[in-house]
This record gives sequence, C-alpha cells and structure tokens, in this order.
Amino acid sequence: MNEQPGFTIWFTGLPRSGKSTIARQVVDVLRQRGCHVEFLNSARIRKEVNRSLGFTREEIETSVQRLGYECLMLNRNGVVAVVTAVSPYRDARDAVRGRLSGLVEVYCRAPMDVLEARDTHGFFARAKRGEIEHVAGVNAPYEEPIKPEVTLDTEAGSVEACTGRVISALEGLRLLEPVERSGYTPEEEEIIRNRLRDLGYL
Repeated sequence: MNEQPGFTIWFTGLPRSGKSTIARQVVDVLRQRGCHVEFLNSARIRKEVNRSLGFTREEIETSVQRLGYECLMLNRNGVVAVVTAVSPYRDARDAVRGRLSGLVEVYCRAPMDVLEARDTHGFFARAKRGEIEHVAGVNAPYEEPIKPEVTLDTEAGSVEACTGRVISALEGLRLLEPVERSGYTPEEEEIIRNRLRDLGYL
C-alpha cells in the first residue's frame, strides 16, 4: 500500500476539453498503484453542495475555494484529490495552490472547433445564440494557466497518452513512486494494445 502523503491534481480547461475523461483514467491508475483517491467533479459538487451559488465571478471563486478546502482536508488524511473544474479565474486557482502543500495543475486545451464538435449538448451553440450565459470561452472568460505542471493538447493526444503524461509528471515530482517501464512511449504502448486487440488477444 502506498504510504505517501496526499496531494491534489487539479484539471482545468474549457468545457469539453477532456478534463473528466482523462481524470478518470488517472484515478484508475493511482488506485492500481495503491493510492487512496477521491474524484471531485465540480459540476456534480455544484449540484449537490453549491446549489445556492450562481455564476458571478465572486460565486465562481467561492465554489473554487470550497473545492480547495475539500482537497486540503483530503490531503491531510493521505488522500489524493483529483479535481475537474473549469475554474476560469487564475487568481482563484493560485489561491488554492497557496493553501495546499502539493498541487499539480493540469491544463487541458483544444481548439474551439474541436470543443464544439465534442459538445453533444449544444452548450457552445446556444451560448453563441445568446440563449444561455456563463459559458467559458464563449460569453464568459477563461484565463489560461501561466505555468501549469502539465499541459495536455487533447486534440492530438489520446486519453491513454495524456494519462501517461500526467502519471510521468507525478513521478517526476516525486509524488508517486515510479514503476518499471516497458521501454515504450504511451503512444507506442497504445499501438501495441490496439494491435493485440485486433488479433483477439485483448
């Protein structure tokens, strides 16, 4: 069992940038490594806990700070907190970083046309038509991280490759014990897995 202290992985980026998809894969890997992990999805928590908060800058920052406090409590008890949150304001994210002893900021990014293509619910299109407000990147701001620990270009990178980059960063920061490598890059490992799947071995 992993006895390392808890830390926080904070996935930020525009809607549909791949935060939750990659974060879930990272959670799976961490659990396989023996870590105690809690996945905090800001949209779900807003529905369950922060229903009274709207989408003004002050209310968004309050929501982010509450998430940060949850991370603090989890980290103190040896739990790795994995957060997915648009968290559009840089100052709010930096404030969370200031109160946590270990935070890894992961910035997921992709071009707007790719985000729109992934948006099966049509939030971006509705925001452009003025039907809904507070959609980051359309009619609400998003301030990109200046020096995130990890930047993932999710248009080009597969989920497996992006997950591998996050795990490698955690190992490089000595937040996670490394495991023996196969000698292949994440992209090469994915090609091999796909080939084995095509041959019926997986």
